[in-house]
Amino acid sequence: MAMKVYFDNAATTPLDPEVFEAMRPLMLDMYGNPSSTHAHGREVRTKIEHARRTVAQLLNTAPAEIFFTSGGTEADNTAIKGTVEAYGIDHIITSSIEHHAVGHTVERLVAEGKVKASYVELDDQGHIDMDHLEQLLKNNKRSLISLMHANNEIGTLNDIAAIGELAHEYDAVFHTDTVQTMGHYKHDLQALKCHFIVGAGHKFHGPKGVGFLRVCKSKSIPRFIEGGGQERNHRGGTENVYGIVGLAKALEIAYRDMEAHRKHVQGLKSSMIAQLREHIPGVAFNGDIKPDNSLYTVLNVSFPPHEDNDMLLFNLDINGISASGGSACSSGANKGSHVLTGINADPDRQGIRFSFSKYSTQKEVDYVVQKLVEIVEPALV
Repeated sequence: MAMKVYFDNAATTPLDPEVFEAMRPLMLDMYGNPSSTHAHGREVRTKIEHARRTVAQLLNTAPAEIFFTSGGTEADNTAIKGTVEAYGIDHIITSSIEHHAVGHTVERLVAEGKVKASYVELDDQGHIDMDHLEQLLKNNKRSLISLMHANNEIGTLNDIAAIGELAHEYDAVFHTDTVQTMGHYKHDLQALKCHFIVGAGHKFHGPKGVGFLRVCKSKSIPRFIEGGGQERNHRGGTENVYGIVGLAKALEIAYRDMEAHRKHVQGLKSSMIAQLREHIPGVAFNGDIKPDNSLYTVLNVSFPPHEDNDMLLFNLDINGISASGGSACSSGANKGSHVLTGINADPDRQGIRFSFSKYSTQKEVDYVVQKLVEIVEPALV
């Protein structure tokens, strides 16, 4: 009998019922505009500021450094564009495998003639070359570094503490896209030498359409949405109040239960790796899969070449399994995955990303492996 399995949690996670209960009063009962000075508005304003304090306390920073946004994409765009505008930065150091929220923003700034961009070298698992990063910093004073904490497609982790130290040494501004790791790893912003990090509620069992940008007090940026005086006069527009409350509650739960969930999810990932190696000849993995070097919620599986590769996701969907994937760009044939291309993955091999959450189960892993064997093995004969 077919199961329904959701293994696309890197795209979005299901809402935690505890989060929904925290949001419910803001949807039904507390409907005042938080910018209004009357009692209805003040009641709602209090909820926003409590949420801001919660996020700040969890990240070990000041509430004044937390700005709520519509999600990670807006936060990334704002950090990069705001830094270029505020500090006259004309050089950005990034990588070829960043999320499009970063990559496309940098490309636009380059096309407009506002900056030049350098791309740090990578190995075939997606690790950045720290020596090359330092060389780029030596050769380009006052750069903006934009390098993600964990890659959303292959899960490889960057050592953002070491990058932060280099940024500090060379007086660079450092922004890191932490969307995939927020709520899954602890971020101590008193210890981490980083000016901008971001979060998106829907990546850690909060609501969609809400995120935040942490702006270090030493790096103020200009207003990023004109309008009213919301978000300390930086982001105009009536706040997504129940989204903000839900995000803060979701992050609070994530920190509360982090170790237990990490152990559970890493166990599922390790089990899937072992079963695939046992049952599918020639299977491999994109990115670093060692627990200390890899995002425990993401596993990118590289399947042996065969003529039905492009039907893998479709066949998984028919069997009730939701995942995502693609292959490296093959010259002139398809756009493919810029991440897999960036690590020189074989374009003839199909990559499928399976991403897990605290709600994923061993039974689901076993079912997915069983269905993959049924789908892939006949094509390999």
